[in-house]
Amino acid sequence: MDINAFILFWAAIFTSNILLTNFLGMCSYLSISREVESSFGLGMAVFFVLTVTAGLNWVIYYHILVPFDLIYLQFIVFIIVIAAFVQLLEMLIERFTPALYYTLGIFLPLITVNCAIFGVSLFLVIRKYSFIQSVAYGAGSGIGWLLAILMLAGIRNRLKEKMIPQGLQGAGISLIVTGIMALAFIGFSGIVIVQ
Repeated sequence: MDINAFILFWAAIFTSNILLTNFLGMCSYLSISREVESSFGLGMAVFFVLTVTAGLNWVIYYHILVPFDLIYLQFIVFIIVIAAFVQLLEMLIERFTPALYYTLGIFLPLITVNCAIFGVSLFLVIRKYSFIQSVAYGAGSGIGWLLAILMLAGIRNRLKEKMIPQGLQGAGISLIVTGIMALAFIGFSGIVIVQ
């Protein structure tokens, strides 16, 4: 696809936000977004994983899988690369910020199966992005995911002080807020089309 990497980066944040326009990566997004600090920590972890694995998976796909006619292994290889990088990131977070490690709990290793990360790796292959485009798309998608989870965490903190009907408390109001945020982001969709 012939689109400038800079434009692709900004489009991945706003007009094609991986979370709010494709609804990929919702489970950890809804579960961790109760507090801003933990949301920021998970969002940064997802950003780093998306940026690095987008580049790594592009290199592996175009320099190993395609030349050796092993394209049928792409799903397994992408997941292995993501899992290895998440394991490395998990060890670093546990070593340097144990409080964040315990706050994120099971959701840190579950980044491995976060469909947003796997989706970015598949999108960059399906859309035939170059290496620079792939890294820009991965970084933009990570920032877009971080932005979405921080917005929801901030809104959920404000909603703690409000009177919300019993049936809408928790996941119900979070999904309604996410839907409204998605409408706002989809409003930008006519600016740049990356699909």
